[in-house]
Amino acid sequence: MPKAYIAGSGIITCIGNNTTENLSALRAGASGIGEARFLDTRHQLPVGEIRLSNEQLAERAGADPALPRTALLSIIAAKEAWEPLAGRAKGLRIAFISANTVGGMDLTEDFYASFKEDPQTGDKEKVRFHECGSITTLTLKALGLDCWSTTISTACSSSANSIMMGARLIEKDRYDIVIAGGADSLSRFTLNGFHSLMILDKEPCRPFDEHRQGLNLGEGAAYLVLAGDKAAAQLGVRPAAAVTGYANANDAHHQTASSPEGKGNQLAMARAIRQAGITPADIGYINLHGTGTQNNDASEGAAVSAIFGHSVPPASSTKGFTGHTLGAAGAVEAVYALLSIQEQACLPHLRLHTPMAALHWQPVTSMKAGLVQHVLSNSFGFGGNCSALVLSAV
Repeated sequence: MPKAYIAGSGIITCIGNNTTENLSALRAGASGIGEARFLDTRHQLPVGEIRLSNEQLAERAGADPALPRTALLSIIAAKEAWEPLAGRAKGLRIAFISANTVGGMDLTEDFYASFKEDPQTGDKEKVRFHECGSITTLTLKALGLDCWSTTISTACSSSANSIMMGARLIEKDRYDIVIAGGADSLSRFTLNGFHSLMILDKEPCRPFDEHRQGLNLGEGAAYLVLAGDKAAAQLGVRPAAAVTGYANANDAHHQTASSPEGKGNQLAMARAIRQAGITPADIGYINLHGTGTQNNDASEGAAVSAIFGHSVPPASSTKGFTGHTLGAAGAVEAVYALLSIQEQACLPHLRLHTPMAALHWQPVTSMKAGLVQHVLSNSFGFGGNCSALVLSAV
């Protein structure tokens, strides 16, 4: 069965505008969470906002600043991943899979305000890109590609599922190259929605801390270029890693909460590890979903304990750096899993002051060097939509 090799990657988050900057921030333990500068909100809550205006993002993307912020972020990350390879892909079958949950909601919010004042003056052009699929279309156009594409929107597991689908398409020899990932930007609707659930921390988040108070929302985008054997050879790349395992499960426990014992989490992790042809003992690092909410961390912690017993490998949540980037989180953290393999190090966990009493293990709080052959990356979404990826060194 062909392997889904990782031939390229691109990322933008609040800790860096490309892969190199993200790695530097992770090494330095430098969080990007702070006050919102560009999101127009009355809530004074910390967020993982990218410190660039839409105009500045558009300049980097080579795109129209009137596009949705999610599209601008998506284009920047996708171009970083794809453009170094594009000139060598002639004749290869290419697909593009993108994930998001916000779509063009930031523009729709502006339209709604003016439309509510006077229905005759609302700029209807602002709702043109409202739905999630428009972000995929805009990104594909910016890449100069005319190929099969699709959009996935499954809450926080969205872009993990796009990578999973991309790997399957490579393995089934449906495509030679699949560009897979996702993006999401901050919006008032999203912030207000999470605020109504009372799961936002008023301070920078503390995943897996006994006194955690909730999550911080963030924004970002990330993509992996997945390639089969033939494509990797033609592209002239020597991949450091491949997507070797993946699984999606649903515990259907609650609209916004995981089951206390993490049934869906357990199923996703166990099946991804099994598909990779390894055992839990082979996992060298876990990038936890780790949002910082009471429910998520307790549920995921219980699931990790159930899968790994008393031999839990080094684990951390990187959401203390970026905040929860929603539909982009799975791809952002897949890029971080790739960096973990390339650097042969486990990534640090921020703001752990009092470890959870219910767990016999705790996250690693420094960038710990060691053998990292296989990384497990967790992405657990609303409605119990749980996904896990295994990336392996090659």
